[in-house]
Amino acid sequence: DQVYAHLNDAAWVIVDCRHLLQDFDAGRRMYDAAHIPGAFFVSAEDDAAGPKTGTNGRHPLPDPQRFAGFLRELGVNADTQLIAYDAGADMWAARFWYVCRYIGHDAVAVLDGGFAAWTGMGKPITAQPPERPGNGTITPRPRTDLVVDANDVLQSLEGKTFSLIDARGADRFNGKNETVDPVGGHIPGAINRPFRSNYTGPFGQFKRPDELRAEFEAIGIPPQRIVHQCGSGVSAAVNLLGMEIAGMPGTRLYPGSWSEWSADRSRPMVTP
Repeated sequence: DQVYAHLNDAAWVIVDCRHLLQDFDAGRRMYDAAHIPGAFFVSAEDDAAGPKTGTNGRHPLPDPQRFAGFLRELGVNADTQLIAYDAGADMWAARFWYVCRYIGHDAVAVLDGGFAAWTGMGKPITAQPPERPGNGTITPRPRTDLVVDANDVLQSLEGKTFSLIDARGADRFNGKNETVDPVGGHIPGAINRPFRSNYTGPFGQFKRPDELRAEFEAIGIPPQRIVHQCGSGVSAAVNLLGMEIAGMPGTRLYPGSWSEWSADRSRPMVTP
C-alpha cells in the first residue's frame, strides 16, 4: 500500500531486481512481461555486481562510482527513496538494498513479499518500461565498515574476532548437491542459517521483528561480531536485512563468500 501510494512520486524510485541463477536472462523476460508501473529493471549480473576475475567470487560488489552512475540514470538523488523488489521470498532485492547501503545511500527499502505480494494483493502491473530521466545527482560515500574480505576471514579463523553466518541451504552448506560452485562445503566455524528462514506467509514476507529477533538471539552472538556470507554474497544480504528488521544492526558482509573462498584451495575448508 505504501508503494502504491507513491507510484507517481518523483521522490520515490522503484527497481525490479528479479533474477534466476539458472537463467541470467529470466529477470529481463519477467520484467518485459509485467512489472510494477514506473519500475526500472536492475541486472543482478551487470548493474548490481562488478567484473568477475575467476577468483573474486560470482557476484563481486560493483564499483561504487559505476553503481552511483547507474542510479543517476534512474534519476536518483541523495534524498531519493529507493524501493527494491524481487519475485518474493528471494534474495535479489536484499542484495540491491545492501549495495545501496554500501555506497552510502540509506534511503532504500525492500518491498515485503516482492512481486508475488504486489500481484497477489491486486495491485496494478504494466509491460511498459519508463524512460530513464538520467538527471540524478547521487554521489557515492562507500562504507567500508560494512564489508570484510578474505584476509579478514582468514585472520578471524585464528583470532576469533567474528563469527560467520552462512545463508545457503543446509545441503550446500554441508557440501551436498552443489551445482553452482566447483567445490562443495563451508568455511570452518560457520553457522548455517538458510536465508529462507527469514520468510513466512503466502507471499514470502519477512517474519515479524520479534520472531526474527528471537531466532537471531538464539544464535548467541552479538551483532557486532557477526559477518554474513553465502555462496556469492547475495543471499547473505537477506540475513543481514533480517537482523536490521529485528532491531539488531551492526553486522557485516563477506561479499566474496564461498565462491571466492573456495577458489583458493589453500584456504581452510570443511568439505564432504
